[in-house]
Amino acid sequence: MADASRTWIDDELASCQLLDQRLNRRLHGLLGQLADNMGESIPFACQDWANTKAAYRFFANSRVGEGDILGGHVEATRRRVAATRGTILVIQDTTEFSFERERPDRVGWTYKGNGSNERQGGVRPYTACGLLMHSSLVVTTDGLPLGLGAVKFWTRKKFKGTAALKRHINPTRVPIDGKESVRWLDNMRRTAELFGDPARCVYIGDRENDIYEFFCLARDLGTHFLVRTCVDRLAGDGTTTVARLMDEVAVGGRHRIEVRDAGGRTETAEVELTYATLHVRPPIGKEKRYPALDLTILYAREPDQPENRPRIDWKIATDLPVTDTASAVEKLRWYAMRWRVEEFHKIMKSGCKVEAARLRTAERLVKLIAVLCIVGWRVFWLRMMNRVVPDAEPGVALTGIETAVLDRVVPDRGSNQPRIRDLASYVRKIARLGGWLARAGDPPPGDRVLWRGMTRLTDIVLGATLTLDDVGN
Repeated sequence: MADASRTWIDDELASCQLLDQRLNRRLHGLLGQLADNMGESIPFACQDWANTKAAYRFFANSRVGEGDILGGHVEATRRRVAATRGTILVIQDTTEFSFERERPDRVGWTYKGNGSNERQGGVRPYTACGLLMHSSLVVTTDGLPLGLGAVKFWTRKKFKGTAALKRHINPTRVPIDGKESVRWLDNMRRTAELFGDPARCVYIGDRENDIYEFFCLARDLGTHFLVRTCVDRLAGDGTTTVARLMDEVAVGGRHRIEVRDAGGRTETAEVELTYATLHVRPPIGKEKRYPALDLTILYAREPDQPENRPRIDWKIATDLPVTDTASAVEKLRWYAMRWRVEEFHKIMKSGCKVEAARLRTAERLVKLIAVLCIVGWRVFWLRMMNRVVPDAEPGVALTGIETAVLDRVVPDRGSNQPRIRDLASYVRKIARLGGWLARAGDPPPGDRVLWRGMTRLTDIVLGATLTLDDVGN
C-alpha cells in the first residue's frame, strides 16, 4: 500500500536504529515491499535486479541481526502496552519452519526421523531442515494483538547431545540453562524488563510451558502466569500429589462453552470447574535450589465423554487467585486467548509463506523472518481491530487515498443507507476485494481474504496514484 506503507512503517520503525542510515532506509523499503506483496518471493516484491540485489545484501550483512530488525517493532509494542489499561496477556509458543535445501547443514535441523524407502523396501532415516521460532505475542484481554515483545530463533545444533544426556540422568536434574526450555524463561525476562510493569502481565503457555523454574522466575520478577499443566507434582507435605488433592475438592461451579465437533459443527458443552490453592513442591533433585510455591490449580472438565470429539479436560496452574466461579471463568477465557499466537504463526506460514523462502543460510533466513514477523502482525492486528474496536477511525490503519479508492471500487451495500466511515466498514471492503462475500450469515473476514484484499488494494492505489500524476502533468 504505497502511501499507507510509508505511514505505518515509519511509526513501526521509528525507534529502529541500525549502524548505518543506509541500512535504515533499506529496512524501511524492504518492509514496504514485502508488505505490499505479501507471500511473494523477494525478486517479485523488489521488481528489479538492483532492489533485489540490495535485499540479498541486506540479509547477508553481518552488521545487521534479527534483534536490530525487530527492535523498532518491539519498542512500538511497548508504547502500545503503555497506552492501554488493565491486564496484558503475554502468550508464548514455539513453531517450526521447514525448508528443502541441498546443503541442510547451512540452515540446521529441527528433528530427526525415519521415512519410508520404497526402492529398498524399508525405512530411511532423515534430518528435517529448518528453524524454530519462539514468540511472545502481547494481546489485550479482548484479544487485540499489540505486537511482539520478544522473539527467539534457534536450531537443534545448539542443543545437540542433550537428548543423550537425559538417557543417563534424570531429566529434572539437567540444569534449565542447558535445555531448550530456557527459551520460556528468557522471553519472560526480556518482556518483563521491556514493559517495566510486570504486575500487569500474565504469561500464558501450553503444556510445554509446565516448567517449575518458570513459576519461580515469575515470582522473582513480580509477574503472573497461567499455564496448562501436564506434570503431577508433589504437593502438601510431600507425601501426596496435586492430582490426589484435587480429587478431594468439590466442584465449585459449571460453565457453558461453544466447541466444534469433528465435522466442524458448533455445539455447547458444559464443564465442571474445580479450583483450590495448593502447596506445590519442586521436583525431586531441585529442592535445595527452588522453594515450594502456593499455586492455584484450576480444573475444567466435562463430566462425560462426548461421542464425536475429545473430552474437554483442562488442568491449569496459576499464581492468580481464583475464589469463585466468575474468577475461574475469567482465567479460562484468558487461557483461551492462547490460540491467538497459533493464528499468528499460521499467518507467517500461509500468508507470508516463510517456508517458500530460498535464502541459503540460517542467518539470512532469520533476518527475513524477522521482517515478515512485522508484516504478519500488521495483518493480524487489522483483522482483530475489526472485531475488537470496530468503530475506530479508519485513519488509524488507512490513508486518505486508500479510503477514497475503497469507496470508489467497493460501493456500500444499499444505496439508501448512510455511508458508514468507521474502520470496520473499510476492513470489510478490503476483505471483499480478497473474495469475502459479505453475506448475512458469513462470519467476520479472516486473515486470508484480508491479505489478498490488501495486495489488490496496493495495486489499485498504485494505479490511482499514477493516474493522478499524469493528470497533474
